[in-house]
Amino acid sequence: MVSKAMSTRTEVAMASVDVALPASESIAAPTAERGLVEECRRGDPNAFSRLVALHEGLVYNLAARMLGDPEEAKDVSQDVFLQVYRMLPRFEGRSSLKTWIYRIVVNQCRNRQRWWRRRRRDKALPLEELTASESVQLAAPPAEGPEQKVARREESRRVQGALLKLSLDHRAVLLLREVEELSGAEIAEALGVAEGTVKSRLARARDALRQALVAREGNPS
Repeated sequence: MVSKAMSTRTEVAMASVDVALPASESIAAPTAERGLVEECRRGDPNAFSRLVALHEGLVYNLAARMLGDPEEAKDVSQDVFLQVYRMLPRFEGRSSLKTWIYRIVVNQCRNRQRWWRRRRRDKALPLEELTASESVQLAAPPAEGPEQKVARREESRRVQGALLKLSLDHRAVLLLREVEELSGAEIAEALGVAEGTVKSRLARARDALRQALVAREGNPS
């Protein structure tokens, strides 16, 4: 049985530990972020390159976790930054730039999933294939031995498989809360829903993940 002592955050983070493309810079402080946005609006290509460098890890990681496919995540990342470039003049700053970008990522992943379904291609890759991508950096502790690494990968695969059984809406709210650690208000802004909807959706998503984990334990194949 799934241990009730293990938090949902631990479960979801376990599925995400091998999916990590680090950004080359730290996310900018709000004041610096506003300055960077203004430079981009003035057409400074170096400013937009810095914006991409600041957020490319965030964008790729969330897309990879949402879709379970590294190649699709690369394509989505390109689409996201193209949309950021086009829409930046309309960014009003009512939310942080990061939250605004999260919203674009989720919407692009939703669009990609619809595209899959129209073509009957709604099977995401298992985690072991996803982590085989050269773009994905393994985040295992340096002191981890071979047996611990195998056990961690097996547990990651189990949780990732359960996560990908959830609806995209449930997957999104779990990842934004448990991995990205956004507040309820930030998630509401990123998903374009009321904060009360975030709370109810998160509760249902956690229950769905636990049920999926139990189902996988009963049928591990």
